[in-house]
Amino acid sequence: YRLKLSPLVGYLLAGVIMGPATPGYVADTALAPELAELGVIPLMFGVGLHFSLRDLVSVAAIAVPGAILQIGLATGMGMALAWGLGWPLGEGIVFGLALSVASTVVLTRALQERRLTETDRGRIAAGWLIVEDLPMVVALVLLPAVAGVLGGGPAAEHVPALPQPGNVWLALAVTLGKGVAFLAFMLIVGRRVIPWILHRVAHSGSRELFRLAVLTIALGVAFGAAELFDVSFALGAFFAGMILSESALS
Repeated sequence: YRLKLSPLVGYLLAGVIMGPATPGYVADTALAPELAELGVIPLMFGVGLHFSLRDLVSVAAIAVPGAILQIGLATGMGMALAWGLGWPLGEGIVFGLALSVASTVVLTRALQERRLTETDRGRIAAGWLIVEDLPMVVALVLLPAVAGVLGGGPAAEHVPALPQPGNVWLALAVTLGKGVAFLAFMLIVGRRVIPWILHRVAHSGSRELFRLAVLTIALGVAFGAAELFDVSFALGAFFAGMILSESALS
């Protein structure tokens, strides 16, 4: 912050210093990701509070084709670089996919720091990130199914056997089905239940109970999205905030 940089830079450097790849102190590598998820959930929930479904639909004409084009171009350039380095096709595809998606958390935090979240540019960026996240969820599910075709294999003995290539379409159908089910659940059930719960708690007159209810909803929806629908914690929390943004208590 003193160097006029985002605190995120400090967080990243601290993680590198405390990680297992550098000498000296090594943090608990099992606990650290869990703490990180707990930080991401309220952040994305708060970002979701600044958006509504109408906002996202209004920028869809820019965000959807733009994100798809970016993913395609970045993946292609990553594959070309990997091919030039002599990497196998499978590694090139994974490398390209990794380059094609931006960090939702980093970018939304940067938008918040610059007070751009509620601007047209901020809404386009948020919609763009969501469109990027959804194909990545599908890609992560499909990679194990096509790993055999691309020349990959289990990373260790304790890793389960990879699905047969013939199950690719089944894996894709299940993944898309879970994503659609999550969206439908949030739009049909969440839009009624979440505001109703908060209204009931608000009428108690207790600020403490209201804060606990908000935190419970953010964590609960994020956890349910990950466990039941295989959607990321961040995306689940974002949709919980976005559903609540249409309530009078937002």
